[in-house]
Amino acid sequence: MAVAMVTTAVRQTPTIDEPVYVGTAAEYLHERRVVHNPEHPPLGKLVIGVGVALADPRVDASFDGDQGRLGRHLLYESGNDPWRLMLFARLPVIALTLAFGLVVFAFARELAGAAGGLAALGLYAFSPDLVAHGSLATLDVPAAGFVLTSVWLLWRARHRPRLYVPLAGAALGAALATKMSMLAAIPVLMALAGLSVWCARAPTASRRRTLGRAAAGAGVLALVAVAVVWASYLVVDPRLRWAPEQPVPAVQGLRGLVVDLLPFPEAYRDGMRVQFDFEDYPWQGFLFGRLYTGSLWYYLPAALLVKTPLGMLALWAAGAVTLVTVRPLRPVAPYLLVPTAVLLGAAMLGSRDFGTRYAVFVPMFLAVAAGCVLVVRRRWVPAAVGALVLFVAVSSLRTYPYYLPYSNEAFGGPEKTHLRLHDSNVDWGQDLGRLADRLRERYRGERIWLVYKGSGVPSYYGIRAVDPRRTDDIGEVRGLLVVSDSAAAKATGRLAALIDSSRPIDGVGHSITIYRR
Repeated sequence: MAVAMVTTAVRQTPTIDEPVYVGTAAEYLHERRVVHNPEHPPLGKLVIGVGVALADPRVDASFDGDQGRLGRHLLYESGNDPWRLMLFARLPVIALTLAFGLVVFAFARELAGAAGGLAALGLYAFSPDLVAHGSLATLDVPAAGFVLTSVWLLWRARHRPRLYVPLAGAALGAALATKMSMLAAIPVLMALAGLSVWCARAPTASRRRTLGRAAAGAGVLALVAVAVVWASYLVVDPRLRWAPEQPVPAVQGLRGLVVDLLPFPEAYRDGMRVQFDFEDYPWQGFLFGRLYTGSLWYYLPAALLVKTPLGMLALWAAGAVTLVTVRPLRPVAPYLLVPTAVLLGAAMLGSRDFGTRYAVFVPMFLAVAAGCVLVVRRRWVPAAVGALVLFVAVSSLRTYPYYLPYSNEAFGGPEKTHLRLHDSNVDWGQDLGRLADRLRERYRGERIWLVYKGSGVPSYYGIRAVDPRRTDDIGEVRGLLVVSDSAAAKATGRLAALIDSSRPIDGVGHSITIYRR
């Protein structure tokens, strides 16, 4: 997994979200203030900032643009090497992703022995989604991994609550201080904290006293989590100054009341207001060839069905059934299945159908559940589990190094993913460097018309191109038409007409198509 992530990180150009986080991390280091990107708390960007600090880039202190330009300015306009800076920014996330793999192994080993731990670790390590997003300087994998770590510590708290409940609170706080979408996990994990303390009760303890301790355990979890969120802001700016770079939208009604009641710094609450404003925006989605406005509640389950290896899907289902039906494992079922279901349900209700990265916790939690299948005492079970894990490994290795556009064999593999999904499922701007290499190798000297969806700067990589959507006469567009597959999926009007009247001749990274006109 480490080899796959590092070699992938070396070759990929910045994805759409990464420059914002890298630029904000550099801002934290040099300005010591929270200004840009308030919709995400600081901790994940502080992790990315470790790599940024080691890269030691030049930072333009006079820059005063918005967060969309902040990262591009740092990468392409400040005299820095974007390849080197992006690799350094990605390395801390890669290290954290590997550490969460050890949590998966430890959790499954406690439940199903060493063989179960290895099976779970195999599924984790070969998960295309985890390799893809664990090798990027983004926040999805860190936030999900911290929640998994909190749940594992709560499971261990059934025997030593005084030690593990506060640690679980710290892990939960780390998740909340990385992505606000993890707020949905708070009531579930507080209930699990109470359950763990209840299970750790002495046989002679009274019910009333035990209930009090269970409630206290839930309270300790929440208090420690809140303290970690505050600490993440204090690390950036001990004075907690907050002067947003852009106006913060007003949020009314119940959502506004909830935001006002959150026991977090003002910057966090304003970030929540920004997130709620995003939820009200009419985003476009793309699923199985259909372009639509708004969101579909079944988008994430459908996308997971496409982008999860078939053997992994089978073991997930078997693991969930095993947790519910095998008596010794039933106590752990609420710890693994309920947080997964709640977080997935919350993500399904969101307005942004952009990719399975919003559900990247699913392959983490269900890898542990899948390892528990080896508890079943049937002679054929170890062989079946081993065969399915091997199937997953082969399917994952076949897509190397193009993990972002992975889809399983039932849906045609990574070269067909763009027909069914878009955005971070397929094309997130990661292949601009590969496109530049392809154009130099095969199409040197040809006229290039480019529709690129991403945060990279084509000219930096030597691509001299014109956007065909800016021409008055479609007949002028002759030569090579290069289109990001996410842009092609949402194409209308002039761009759709151009694509329909062109002949596809090449592809780059299963995310960019080259047409001849």
